[in-house]
Amino acid sequence: MEPGLEAFNLDERTASADMSGTDLVLSLDTLPVGQGFRLVLIHDAARLPKAAAEALITYLQNPNPDSLLCLETEALAKTTRLYKALAKVGKQAIVSCDAIKPRDLPDYVCRLARSLRISIDPTAARELVSRVGEDTTLIERTLRTLGEQCGSAIGLAEVETYVARTAEVKPWEFLDKISAGDSRRALELYRHMQNPSHLALVTLLTRRVRDLVCAKSLIDRGKQREIASALGRQEWQVRSLAQAARRFSKPGLTSCLKACATCERELKTGQDEQTSFIRLVLTICAGG
Repeated sequence: MEPGLEAFNLDERTASADMSGTDLVLSLDTLPVGQGFRLVLIHDAARLPKAAAEALITYLQNPNPDSLLCLETEALAKTTRLYKALAKVGKQAIVSCDAIKPRDLPDYVCRLARSLRISIDPTAARELVSRVGEDTTLIERTLRTLGEQCGSAIGLAEVETYVARTAEVKPWEFLDKISAGDSRRALELYRHMQNPSHLALVTLLTRRVRDLVCAKSLIDRGKQREIASALGRQEWQVRSLAQAARRFSKPGLTSCLKACATCERELKTGQDEQTSFIRLVLTICAGG
């Protein structure tokens, strides 16, 4: 806002049961002082009384071009008349501040890169998220830095070279690398785990091998589409599982299950945890 005129041009309120719609519209129709604009800011807008909401709906049909109406709220149902009236103003009228789902972050990185005139391939985007974490501010800062260091094209090699891992390793990411047979990446993730519980990791690996057995069996019977329902998962959660299952043979998966049992027994009888666990990881990566 124009410096020195904030007291004249800012009307900040919190929605309440006694809020007057007439008073709100009068404030919105008031001309700003100076060359700037007038801002009417309403907090907790979902609690606006019906009369005030209806007054705003009517106002939005012919708004004052010198005023800015900002409604802030935790949530506003899309079925309400006020939401629909706001949506009609334009695509940018409603700004969602919901956190991006982790599975959607690589796509977000690719879109962000395009807006920065940078090209990044999907594999590199997934690796960047894996190393940096889910903080979108940090992701953007890292992407800008990569663009300055590597130019307009960023691949997996650039991310691995210039982006240090600061995010905690996610167990599912570790399991996916093992299932895919990527021993180098799996061991790299293992090295970045802080004081891992090897027994807990063996339990997760055993469960993953059993999931692979199920997926392999259904694929061999031509029933790949039933994998998600058989495991009680969402479709997107089993895409990589189906692909990984194809690289195993049934005897190989049997050997992997035996290796899991052997590793668990070794851990419980006091043998070197790291040696036993790495042996198991390499066995599964090799396909049994």
